[in-house]
Amino acid sequence: MKKRNMIRWILGIPVIVLTLILVILICEPEKSGITRAAAAKSVALAVLSPEELKAWEKEYGASHFAADEVGEWYVPYLDYLYENGYLDETETPADREHAEDFLTYSEAARIAQQVSGSLKRLVPGTRKNGKKAYPEEDWWLLYDSLLKEADPDGAVHTESIRIYGTPENIQGCPAWTAYTSLGTLTFYGLSLDSYVDHELTVWVRDTELIHVQKDEGQNTLYRNVWILDGDSQGLMVYIGDIQRKIPFRKSYKKTDELIGNLADLTMEHGKITKVSVKKERISGKVLSVQDTAIELEGYGSVPLDEEYKVLKAYGDVKRQQLSDILVGSESQEFVVAKGKICAVIKEREDTADKIRVLILGNGFESRYHAKLEITCPGSVKEIQGDKETMLDPGAVISVASGDGTCSERLVLEPQDGNELTVTSLNRAQGTPSYGGRLEILDTEEGLVLVNEIELEEYLKKVIPSEMPSSYEKEALKAQAVCARTYAFMQSRSNTYSAYGAQIDDSTQFQVYNNVDPDEKTAQAVQETYGKMLYYDGNPITAYYFSTSCGTTTNAAIWDSDPEDTPYLRCLSLQTARSRLSFASEEEFASFIKKKDFSAYDSSYPLYRWNFKTNGTIIASHVSGVGTVTSVSVTERGPGGVAMKLLVKGSEGETTISGQNAIRSALGDASIQLNYGVGKTSEGWSLLPSGFLIIEETGTDENGVAQFRVYGGGYGHGVGMSQNGAQAMAKAGMGYEEILKYFYDGVTIEEKNKL
Repeated sequence: MKKRNMIRWILGIPVIVLTLILVILICEPEKSGITRAAAAKSVALAVLSPEELKAWEKEYGASHFAADEVGEWYVPYLDYLYENGYLDETETPADREHAEDFLTYSEAARIAQQVSGSLKRLVPGTRKNGKKAYPEEDWWLLYDSLLKEADPDGAVHTESIRIYGTPENIQGCPAWTAYTSLGTLTFYGLSLDSYVDHELTVWVRDTELIHVQKDEGQNTLYRNVWILDGDSQGLMVYIGDIQRKIPFRKSYKKTDELIGNLADLTMEHGKITKVSVKKERISGKVLSVQDTAIELEGYGSVPLDEEYKVLKAYGDVKRQQLSDILVGSESQEFVVAKGKICAVIKEREDTADKIRVLILGNGFESRYHAKLEITCPGSVKEIQGDKETMLDPGAVISVASGDGTCSERLVLEPQDGNELTVTSLNRAQGTPSYGGRLEILDTEEGLVLVNEIELEEYLKKVIPSEMPSSYEKEALKAQAVCARTYAFMQSRSNTYSAYGAQIDDSTQFQVYNNVDPDEKTAQAVQETYGKMLYYDGNPITAYYFSTSCGTTTNAAIWDSDPEDTPYLRCLSLQTARSRLSFASEEEFASFIKKKDFSAYDSSYPLYRWNFKTNGTIIASHVSGVGTVTSVSVTERGPGGVAMKLLVKGSEGETTISGQNAIRSALGDASIQLNYGVGKTSEGWSLLPSGFLIIEETGTDENGVAQFRVYGGGYGHGVGMSQNGAQAMAKAGMGYEEILKYFYDGVTIEEKNKL
């Protein structure tokens, strides 16, 4: 009996196991699918960036969806898939119902095949499951493989982020927007509200969050948070780019000690459990700004914390960028912990009193010097780190790159108002001398030389280098206001912050100290002391150039939106201040060939010019077309400036875009330019301006195409014509009237601070 029961028991075990397996299979919930909208978004962003997708949508200019659905978040993504064959509208109609419904196996297979034929095998599609929902977890496994084909450069990548706020907990937060440790991200189609104060692993492209891969939990650490206010129940903090009230887990009585400090906040389930205040602060002049460190006078190079913050603490607290820290500035404090800068706290506005100029080498050709020799008729204070030495009058400071003298920044401060002469440097006036102070730093490429000087003193050496001192006083004063405004704005660009400079001394900014100043130019600066050009309360970018062709243009020549600089107008340099427009090439040709077209600067030599050139010369500057057969302007900007040039040849054709590129393509050192009354000159590798036409004049005996180019003006043509200003001054116009002629709607105000 016992033996029979044992046999029954042994035989029954497989039956029991099979029964359990069947129960599990029957009762196991079906895997949830992914909506077509979410899948479409992930595919579109694997192929295009958010900005590229917007550009595609604008160019496409239509939609597969009905008009009342076009504003839905998913429309651009699905439109892209329909239009590029990833989905078939006859099988998957373009409407809200299908967008919000689940992606099917057959649709997933089609998308995979469209990306790469080899991917289709990863989707186990059959006749039976073709219309079933494709599981979401399977989609993201497929997506990982899809990215390797569609996004080999890794634009879509994995990031670990913390969510600070969404529209759910931040009043005024735009829809589909999240404030995160990675910056402000959009998250169309996702649900993120429940993830506030969580650590997440996500897929992201640029500023668009695509998918939450993993929730790492709600216990998190917020580093380098600015404490604005608080009470016993919680703190008002500036975190990321937002202000937010965060409660304590337990009431805290000493909140006053926390306000106005930087701290790390330990969080558990959305509440503060610990506040670690960082109280150590240092201050000093900013000498240079690198990606990983800030060089401070008296401290050397101090590394940046991995999660450093730059905060404007006066007025409304605002997050800023590293590029907003101006070299030479002393208007901030630095919160330091464990030898690293955790935050830069800007406590007041930067003044416009000084400027820091990178002094280029001979001919303004290089920012680096192999050797520098500097002397001064008076005594000089030499500063390096915390060491100061007073050098006797006439001492020579000689530094060679790599000699170890300037591995740490060397500062030279002349005493008693003297200037430092750089005897190793040549400029148009000979050996230049510099007011203010000079700083030398040795880099891998060579020595860099920086001149820190009062802005007004800088201008006294800019004006004569940019406009002849023989010009009328009112023209020089107009130039001084332009140069001051331009210098102020360009100094904010921090172009050379890694070296400790804001601008350089070449035509890339403004030519500085290439010609000796004189009393007349110094008076022009003094009589306009501190005055700058403003539009709608803000300083303008006061572009200027040498000579017009009778008209100016606007910032569209640099692919900028003219609406951003409404004070830069295209206008005629005639007393009527009208705008010249040209309906055809023939009309502009008639204008530019007319030597006696009356304008303020029509008496200056480069008002009109012309020259001969040929296909061989042009081909030496334009590649890929073979033997040049024809050249023509196909697009003009405001005022007639050439914006696109079509060059055709025996091996193809190419279009050159931008007035500067066109000036370079048509220019050549061998060109003999005819201008003025019987005057000529050579060496125009960059043509005087982009206001030009090209006429074909046949071929020579060797069959080489011949051309004559007619043009007018000298310079980019935006803002103030310097020779136009001189003519206006001669006609009795004051500097303010001149400036308001060229810059529309501006005011002229004396301000050194913003």
